[in-house]
Amino acid sequence: MEKTLHHHPSQPRSKSEQDLLINRLKRIEGQVRGIQKMVEEDRYCVDILIQINAVQAALKKVGFSVTERHMKHCVSDAIKSGEGEETIEELMEVMKQFSK
Repeated sequence: MEKTLHHHPSQPRSKSEQDLLINRLKRIEGQVRGIQKMVEEDRYCVDILIQINAVQAALKKVGFSVTERHMKHCVSDAIKSGEGEETIEELMEVMKQFSK
């Protein structure tokens, strides 16, 4: 069963922050399409695995970027408003998923 996450009002992402994330995700999307094409072309398994690893690393980098922003804004704001314990617990649950 999936746990419901609490959403605390915080600073919206700036246009430049959004653009950076979207561009990274579009690059990853292109990499995934490249992997699909490699499979369709019956390319060498090791070459496909290398590309899969590159996509996983890129997604982790995006995840860490989002996590960093969350800690600097959302968690920080929650601590200042007295809801820090709950917000830290929520973040820790999400971080446990990252380590699986």
